[in-house]
Amino acid sequence: MKTSTAWFLACRPKTLSVSLSPVLVGTAVAWHDTAHILWLPLLFAALGAGLIQIGTNLFNDVGDYLRGTDTPERLGPKRATAEGWLSAGRVLSGAWLAFGLAFLCGTYLVWHGGWPIVIIGLASLAAGWAYTSGPAPIAYRPLGELFVWIFFGLVAVGGSYYLQTLSLSPTALIAAGLIGLHAAAVITVNNYRDLDGDARSGKNTLAVKFGRGATRHIYAAEILAPYLLLPLFASSLGWRIALPVLSLPLALKLIQRFHREAPGPAFNNILAATAGLQLIYALLLILSFTI
Repeated sequence: MKTSTAWFLACRPKTLSVSLSPVLVGTAVAWHDTAHILWLPLLFAALGAGLIQIGTNLFNDVGDYLRGTDTPERLGPKRATAEGWLSAGRVLSGAWLAFGLAFLCGTYLVWHGGWPIVIIGLASLAAGWAYTSGPAPIAYRPLGELFVWIFFGLVAVGGSYYLQTLSLSPTALIAAGLIGLHAAAVITVNNYRDLDGDARSGKNTLAVKFGRGATRHIYAAEILAPYLLLPLFASSLGWRIALPVLSLPLALKLIQRFHREAPGPAFNNILAATAGLQLIYALLLILSFTI
């Protein structure tokens, strides 16, 4: 395999929209409230969020390999380190490079937004590293979904809104919670698919802790809650709150597939489709706030 292809796959491009969607949603809510957009903060926030997700993915790639979690029996997409496409040292260097570039993006954002952005940036970098690194990796405990909901929902949407307005609003935080739930569903798909292998390797995810039956219900709740909570925007959006409902048929189809498919490689497609659902829902929500 070409080195460039190996790096491309190691970055996990099919789910990178999970970091872009909340930045766009936070900016759209800010535009609704202020009627203007600050383009440089938007650009640097989007780049920084994407680089943090790439760095986190690379740390995950090498971390799972070193801990022995990625075995030949793995059901998920092939991993660069475990397959020998790239050495552990190179993947680790790539992860730190992505974090370094994200830090550079953050220097402008700190200049623009001040100390709250320092806290958000450092916390995001620390959490990205700790997801599968350090003595107590987040991904090896039943905290993955909560981690994603916080950092790819509350922090990313709320931070993006703050960069535009230097303030926070209840509407922005509600939107953050909804976007974060769909992001968490991506992790639920991953952990459900890998439940058996994770249990053997001591990776105590939420799926391992509660089992397949409960995890199917968790996934359905993560997918449906953002639709059920749309009326919270009624006072500010009126009829436009119905626009994200256009993606509901896709959501229902994904829940059906999640319940019916046998755990295995088919869930790789469900994972990508769940990330795609989040993006479509986010774009429709953005439209609700901008038309």
